[in-house]
Amino acid sequence: MKNAIRDRACITVVASVALCLALTVTSFTAAPAFAQTQPTKVALSVADKRVVSAFEKRVKEYARLRERIESRMPKLSKDASPEQIEAHKTAFQEKVRAARAGARPGQLFRPEIVNVSRATVKDEFKGKERQELRRDVLVEAENKTVPVRVNYPYPETQELLEMPPTLLLRLPQLPKQVRYRFVRGNLLLVDRENGLILDYMTDALP
Repeated sequence: MKNAIRDRACITVVASVALCLALTVTSFTAAPAFAQTQPTKVALSVADKRVVSAFEKRVKEYARLRERIESRMPKLSKDASPEQIEAHKTAFQEKVRAARAGARPGQLFRPEIVNVSRATVKDEFKGKERQELRRDVLVEAENKTVPVRVNYPYPETQELLEMPPTLLLRLPQLPKQVRYRFVRGNLLLVDRENGLILDYMTDALP
């Protein structure tokens, strides 16, 4: 009797192991089929990679400039009042604006990087996603008027639209001091701390 019970237990264990192995094999064989359903993204050519690298270098040069300027300014104390913080930001803006007095549209966003960036946005957003992105950007434009001018402040009040994370991973990478922003179909480069618009490209939305 004990032997029969032991035999049945062994059979049950073996059957369970076999079932687990079968499920594992099935999941691995099914994975490629799922992967094939994922949308493919257009890879950058060697020439485009050089364009992106040159753009990232130009933005990093700006970051080094603004860091040098900020390092020469009086430091804010941890107990600084909102008024003192705002005064520091304004002073920082003015010093950077003076250092970039000759800044003009297209100095960072040169034609070749504009073409790459437009293609990236177009490839990232297709069909319904593209319609939703355009709708969201236009809704923000209706709720906030932002003068798009190089070397002038970008108003952060009533910030409504965040940059899509998946797009940020595909656009040229920026130093921590700089961020992208969409405004009325334009793609802006904005200093995170002093709020200045460093440059912008038009017709960024597909």
